[in-house]
Amino acid sequence: MKQFRAYHFPPLYQLTSALPKGEGNGAGVGSAEEWQAALSDGYRQGQREGYEAGLDQGRSEGFPMGQSEGLQRGIEDGRAMAAEQFEQLAKPVDAMLKGLKKLKTDMRAAQRKEVVDLVGKIARQVIRAELALQPVQLLALVEEALAVMPASRDAVEVFLNPEELRRVLELDPKRAKKWTLLPDPALEPGECRVRSGDNEVDAGCQGRLSAVMDQVRDQLLDAEDEE
Repeated sequence: MKQFRAYHFPPLYQLTSALPKGEGNGAGVGSAEEWQAALSDGYRQGQREGYEAGLDQGRSEGFPMGQSEGLQRGIEDGRAMAAEQFEQLAKPVDAMLKGLKKLKTDMRAAQRKEVVDLVGKIARQVIRAELALQPVQLLALVEEALAVMPASRDAVEVFLNPEELRRVLELDPKRAKKWTLLPDPALEPGECRVRSGDNEVDAGCQGRLSAVMDQVRDQLLDAEDEE
């Protein structure tokens, strides 16, 4: 709260003593006019002194308060500006991190595919080499296929690659007579189809290899999820 200094008017006797003495109405009128003038001067002087005193006090009290508020406002504005600048600077960093994460995911997917493809190629080469040495192993695949097929009184027909059929008949003719072996030029080496009545099963190596590769792929995905 602003404080004002009270102005004390001079005693009335000082004003009356300063007025010229006279007789009758003339002296009284002159004394009253001079007294009124002195009163007005005193009022103006008190008003001026009060204004100056209030101005000085307002400056002395308002400056520290304004300085404190300005400092606080400056700190808040500086924090807001720093946060905004940090956010702007962080945007490219976030984008870079997202790009690196996507690149990492893509690289792992590519590596996983390469591993599965490599394992598949190696497995196919091993199977071909094994069948080249022992083609009668295809008959074991036929027996496994018949074990999961519905029982039927119809004759069992086994379709094989012509070259493998020839070698199977040469190497194990007694076992080959259990079924009707037929050549199928459309079949790749290592492939065979088993048909009994209305039921037909792909008993070749490719179908089994594909199932194994699916398991390998799933295991790699599970391992990546755990990481």
